[in-house]
Amino acid sequence: MGVITVRQMTEMATHRRAVEQIRQSYAAIPDDAVPRLSKATTNLFRFREGGRAAKLSAKDLDQVIEVDPVTMTAEVQGMTTYEHLVDATLAHGLMPYVVPQLKTITLGGAVTGLGIESTSFKDGLPHESVEELEILTGDGRIVVARDDNEHRDLFRAFPNSYGTLGYALRIRIRLKRVRPYVRLTHIPFGDADKCMVAMREICESGEYDGEPVDFVDGTFFGPGELYITVGRFADRAPYLSDYTGMRIYYRSIQTRTRDWLTVRDYLWRWDTDWFWCSRAFGVQNPMVRSLMPRRWMRSDVYRKLVGLDRKYGVVARIDRWRDQPVQESVIQDIEVPVERGAEFLEFFHEKVGMTPVWMCPLRATGEWPLYPLEPGRLYVNFGFWGTVPLPRGQFDGYYNRLIEKRVHELEGHKSLYSTSYYPRDEFWQFYNGNSYWPVKRAYDGGGRLLDLYDKCVRGR
Repeated sequence: MGVITVRQMTEMATHRRAVEQIRQSYAAIPDDAVPRLSKATTNLFRFREGGRAAKLSAKDLDQVIEVDPVTMTAEVQGMTTYEHLVDATLAHGLMPYVVPQLKTITLGGAVTGLGIESTSFKDGLPHESVEELEILTGDGRIVVARDDNEHRDLFRAFPNSYGTLGYALRIRIRLKRVRPYVRLTHIPFGDADKCMVAMREICESGEYDGEPVDFVDGTFFGPGELYITVGRFADRAPYLSDYTGMRIYYRSIQTRTRDWLTVRDYLWRWDTDWFWCSRAFGVQNPMVRSLMPRRWMRSDVYRKLVGLDRKYGVVARIDRWRDQPVQESVIQDIEVPVERGAEFLEFFHEKVGMTPVWMCPLRATGEWPLYPLEPGRLYVNFGFWGTVPLPRGQFDGYYNRLIEKRVHELEGHKSLYSTSYYPRDEFWQFYNGNSYWPVKRAYDGGGRLLDLYDKCVRGR
């Protein structure tokens, strides 16, 4: 960072007090209790089994310590939401290289659990713009990990470790400059193969229609209706659309070729309707929408409703009363190489049949052992979130296991924020146990924290 200001010294002193508080709280947890980080919001869809656990409060670790417009970096506490971070950086004409789709995703969560968005085709994943991590390790130490110090192995293994090696307390990230507006172009396709070819060409050239692009993602509405959306920064806009009220962003993709948003509205374009998942709560009904306060139309509200339904089983009871088939939750993000993308969509439409599906290209810029994507190779993330009726005689996990098997046949990977069904040996093969376990033993030798398999597959 540049010259240290009084405000920055104050913020850092406050941070150090918060670090000491969480360190002492962690040390006080009984040996027979599993530490569990307590956060105001969550974007995980792994609903844990009951058991003896001790909550570790992180309420004082949710601030932006400093944004430095000269070095274009930010010092951020681990539990800071991207909503808070983006507000702080946009005030300086800057943004993180990758801003995940939902406002209440935390920076620490995106780094330890991965994240993605429409800049990922050139800027990779959120952890790839991290310079430094301050971590409370499983064995109770506070360490500062960088790619060039003695904790390099921890720095490299932290992405996709999901809090099983330790917790991010402070993160230094690089930022990039923004312009006030984003111009969107929605490009229609009637064929998945042609759509994937075009996506590859756009991402590899960094251009569309002779102009550079800053953002690329896409939407699959069905085998004959796909769109690539390219975005470009702009200094001026002839008009501005608003998708935080009655109008629904994803529906505009089907009806408009060109659109304009402020950069902030672009970054949060998916949050108002949780992509399209708000329809499960009736929020896309014009009458319901007109009566619902805007402050309630956001992803964390919908996630809380899902949690309540999971706890009380309201939807399942209604389905039984109506003699409807048992539903399986299919809430996943997966990546396959772009050249296999059309194969995945064909499989998914035939075997699962859920629409829409989000499509987001990404390219890892380096090697990250616990999520071993081939550096420089273009992948497409497919995101799909909803429920599907189970065939008669099948049990929960049927669709998710089909997807897991097909993804790995297509040389892909699956994010671990939701339910997983891998056998233990298969899991460690896919998520590089040979790299994980030496780091786990070095920073949590006593097994204070759950390991990655127990946490992400067994749901402990």
